[in-house]
Amino acid sequence: MNTTNFSSLDLHPDLFKNLNTLGYDSMMPIQQLSLPAILSGKDVIGQGKTGSGKTAAFGLGLLQKLDIKSFKVQSIVLCPTRELANQVAVEIQKLARAIHNIKILSLCGGTPFGPQIGSLAHGIHIVVGTPGRIEEHLRKGTLKLNQVSTLVLDEADRMLDMGFQESIDSIIETISVNRQTLLFSATYPDTIASIAQRVMKSPVMVRAPSIHEESTIKQYFYKINTDDERMTALRLLLAKYKPESSLVFCNTKRDAQEVTDELIYYGFYALAMSGDLDQRERGQALIRFSNKSVSVLVATDVAARGLDIDSLDMVINFNIAHDEQVHTHRIGRTGRAGRTGIACTLYSDRETYKLNALELGIGNEIIPDSLPSEHYLNKPIKKPPMTTLKIDGGKKQKLRPGDIVGGLTGKGGVTFEKIGKINILSHWSYVAVSSELVKTALRKISHDKLKGRSFKVRILS
Repeated sequence: MNTTNFSSLDLHPDLFKNLNTLGYDSMMPIQQLSLPAILSGKDVIGQGKTGSGKTAAFGLGLLQKLDIKSFKVQSIVLCPTRELANQVAVEIQKLARAIHNIKILSLCGGTPFGPQIGSLAHGIHIVVGTPGRIEEHLRKGTLKLNQVSTLVLDEADRMLDMGFQESIDSIIETISVNRQTLLFSATYPDTIASIAQRVMKSPVMVRAPSIHEESTIKQYFYKINTDDERMTALRLLLAKYKPESSLVFCNTKRDAQEVTDELIYYGFYALAMSGDLDQRERGQALIRFSNKSVSVLVATDVAARGLDIDSLDMVINFNIAHDEQVHTHRIGRTGRAGRTGIACTLYSDRETYKLNALELGIGNEIIPDSLPSEHYLNKPIKKPPMTTLKIDGGKKQKLRPGDIVGGLTGKGGVTFEKIGKINILSHWSYVAVSSELVKTALRKISHDKLKGRSFKVRILS
């Protein structure tokens, strides 16, 4: 039997018949890899981007085990946005066409609460929704999840980016531990590994082939003669490659600050990360950098400890590392999740002994590369794609990620795709918005209300 065909699966005849009418014959890679484990009741982590076919994978899994005669919520799918939740609900409805009287409900913010209560009262089999609205229904007692046998976390990395960690945790607490948990994510950062460890039982991990490639880091070494030339080399590399996110390593706090000051002087969007920053300053610097509203972070090895930054385009060793292990750790921060990363190292004659030690460590002769042409210094410096807004309200004011998204995307606002990461702290919240729509975002939050209240908002700089 052809294992790429849906016919190779032990699916309910009605589901299989409907797949044929939909023209679904061969399985996409994520479906082929995950469906056997899903159908056998195992917890599964599926790494795949939007469009990989993951919705059909978990949709068929939860439909297969559904008890149609029981009008209790048996499956719940958590999604980061209203748009995605609605898409998922439509897709599952399409897969379930041959099953009579199946009830699927989308529960999202930005839509009236009353009709949702009415629908829930009539009995629902599958709920698809955003964490904020589902948590609200749980608080008000209008939604019960004690009969849920399948929990799906869809685009889990995006949900964590948007600050839904606490909401997800409180929702999971209301669901039986004897459940099947399916987690799908485009990337697999430490935060996802941590949540998987807490809420899943011996999960099977599968990756769609497009992101199963090993990470590729292109390394370049440049010999420089003077301190001025070292700074010019750094500017040339940043001007040529135009990275959205780059980490520059210096060996001392003093160098890190001086390099940052020079970069800012020449028009780069840079921040220094040193041990001298207090916790609030460090937190704000990290938020701005991970939000892609600052392009260059300059740090020492000590200050960079614990930084969990995804999608780092480039690492530049302004000073060569003290040993091969530190060098490997530095450059390993780029080229993650199948992306290509660039690592550039600057060194002088007096650092040749470090270079020799590095050659021994990596087992290859290091051949110096030629620096980019100085004409790059005349090119305009690329502005960061996002700008971070600081809102004077946070957890203490009961602000939630959904409130901020709803406030920004209302009438005359910004589209969801233009909103980046959201961080909600005790008394402040931070949201990244596309740089070209900053004025619109400021106006929306300044003039409209969040949770019925007005909040001050400004650009974080």
